[in-house]
Amino acid sequence: MKELNEHIVCCLCAGYFIDATTITECLHTFCKSCIVKYLQTSKYCPMCNTKIHETQPLLNLKLDRVMQDIVYKLVPGLQESEEKRIREFYQSRGLDRVTQPSSEDTVGGDPMGLPYSTFDHSRAHYFRYDEHVSLCLEKQSSSKDKSKAVLQ
Repeated sequence: MKELNEHIVCCLCAGYFIDATTITECLHTFCKSCIVKYLQTSKYCPMCNTKIHETQPLLNLKLDRVMQDIVYKLVPGLQESEEKRIREFYQSRGLDRVTQPSSEDTVGGDPMGLPYSTFDHSRAHYFRYDEHVSLCLEKQSSSKDKSKAVLQ
């Protein structure tokens, strides 16, 4: 697990990825909130210093659902803990979660005529607990033959 840790930990907050987000220019991954906050003051990747975008760096960010699934599979209890933390955040402020609705979910509209709805996060998942992510860890032999692929 120690060898994998560096690949599933955000270098900005030193925690496991939450809402893993990848910069499309260099493919480095961070927590969504960390990289969005960082890009308020910089246009460059915090790891490799690659310029992300001259005027709108947020356009070159993409949620990395596969990486997030891997993190949740490798770190026991992280997904449940994060969902509980989000629920408590909204409950403590008396707020409903709002998301982009489908046409069936529309319950009204804003002054510009755009539909909106409230979203019950507890009954929906961005991914399933039994997501089909297969991960196999094998101890590498002590032989000096490093030509074999270790991760498939």
